[in-house]
Amino acid sequence: MVLACFLFQNGTTTGPRSRSRDSGDENEPIQERFFRPHFLQAPGDLIVQEGKLCRMDCKVSGLPTPDISWQVNGRVIRSDSSHKMLVRENGVHSLIIEPVTARDAGIYTCVATNRAGQNTFSLELIVAAKEAHKPPVFVEKLQNTGVAEAYPVRLECRVLGVPHPQIFWKKENESLTYNTDRLSMHQDNHGYICLLIQGATKEDAGWYTVSAKNEAGIVSCTARLDVYTQWQQQSQITKPKKVRPSASRYAALSDQGLDIKAAFQPEANPVHLTLQSGLVESDDL
Repeated sequence: MVLACFLFQNGTTTGPRSRSRDSGDENEPIQERFFRPHFLQAPGDLIVQEGKLCRMDCKVSGLPTPDISWQVNGRVIRSDSSHKMLVRENGVHSLIIEPVTARDAGIYTCVATNRAGQNTFSLELIVAAKEAHKPPVFVEKLQNTGVAEAYPVRLECRVLGVPHPQIFWKKENESLTYNTDRLSMHQDNHGYICLLIQGATKEDAGWYTVSAKNEAGIVSCTARLDVYTQWQQQSQITKPKKVRPSASRYAALSDQGLDIKAAFQPEANPVHLTLQSGLVESDDL
């Protein structure tokens, strides 16, 4: 008992009554740590069309949790019917402007503040003028087309509109939604549109419709594609041509070497005149 008291008075004993410096005495204040705000996520400069929605998102760390405020051209932004400031559960702060007007253009600054200090980031919002919408119009329409089997065929037209319209193709009531090795759809920035069929078949024949749609309206154009067999095409090519007759039908026949007097003698039996392949058919015959 005496030994224990001696050791305590000399300050060399350790036991459960001693306390760590980190924990401190109950009456001593615990030192709190502070961390200056730091932006983990911040947007860059934005270009937004007039009348659309603009959203600026940022995420900030710091201890204690920083307070966020927004400014435009040095003026504090207050919430109103077209300006909203939100905080999501994941800690993302958002400034939402809807609809954007020309007056919203400028330099935006986000300010994060806590006891340890302050941090900011800035960006420029450019408001693009609203386009004057124009409904699509066909300046060149589809044309009825005929092609021989196994030959390629192009169904072409040109349509203009603001903004550039979306293009949709249909054959009869079936939508053509994707390209294949044999059938492909093309368009360029000047409004030219083409449906290309490689090696046409009889099944490709039918009515084709192209539709153009944008925010201002929709327009359609329809044309017929006929696919001929080779013999049909050949018969069209070799069909005899009609020519103007000569002064009289007798003179026209005489030009071909026929004996008109013998052929048209009253006492002669009726004669069936056959035009040979080398003769030209006359309108008067």
